[in-house]
Amino acid sequence: MTQNAFHRFTGASRYVLDEELAKIVNVSMALEMPLLLKGEPGTGKTMLAHAIAESLQMPLIVLNVKSSMKLVEALYQYDTLTRLNDSRFGDSTRDVSNISEYIRMGKIGQAFVADQRTVLLIDEIDKADTDFQDDMLDVLDQMQFDILEIDRTVRARHRPVVIITSNAKKDLSDPFLGRCNFHHIAFPDEEMMRHIVAVHFPDLSDDIAKAGIKAFYRLRALEGIEKKPATRELLNWLRALRADPGFRLEALADEALPYLGVLFKKSGDLERANVLANA
Repeated sequence: MTQNAFHRFTGASRYVLDEELAKIVNVSMALEMPLLLKGEPGTGKTMLAHAIAESLQMPLIVLNVKSSMKLVEALYQYDTLTRLNDSRFGDSTRDVSNISEYIRMGKIGQAFVADQRTVLLIDEIDKADTDFQDDMLDVLDQMQFDILEIDRTVRARHRPVVIITSNAKKDLSDPFLGRCNFHHIAFPDEEMMRHIVAVHFPDLSDDIAKAGIKAFYRLRALEGIEKKPATRELLNWLRALRADPGFRLEALADEALPYLGVLFKKSGDLERANVLANA
């Protein structure tokens, strides 16, 4: 495995980065440790990996973790069905006696065999069971894994930058936590949100930005909301307001707010928001 020169991450074109997050990203890359990010949905955990890949000009490989996923699926897959069909019908250009021709790399495997260093995003690790989590970190520590079917060891050509996200729906094991650096991304306050909005809408008037953000935080504070609107919903809401030729700034005051269906994605939340926000 070749050693890569260390490049500092300072942000990306559409990602507003605070100082503490920048420090932990760069420390994690320097120490070659996975960075575990926690925070509620919409705080930019996933987008951080995209921003690192953009800034450092690295390919991004995304492993979306599912509750039923086994670690081997993230490493490689042996396509037995295709091999069986090829052996039965005999119309394939592949050598059916060569099992390696039917081995496909999973997302972690792809990061290991890539010709250049990659950013490996392991998204929503809290969906997986404890064995998956701990065994995965063993692989990432050793930077290698075995393909049992062909008795081959795959070693990483370049150590990827590993970003792991968790929505904190399930506790992670102590051994897992001990082998990662950690950062909790809090939901942006109004000042930070103004910076985020300005990055995405540089020509948006200050009056609309301030009124929209004020109304957004008022809606987030409503009691009984199951899925609070996140940054993505705010940006889409502002986009909807700008696209409406009949939009008036006064609509963001205490009267009926428009397009609440852009902010709230559950029927119960939308009904409650319509009642409480417009009371």
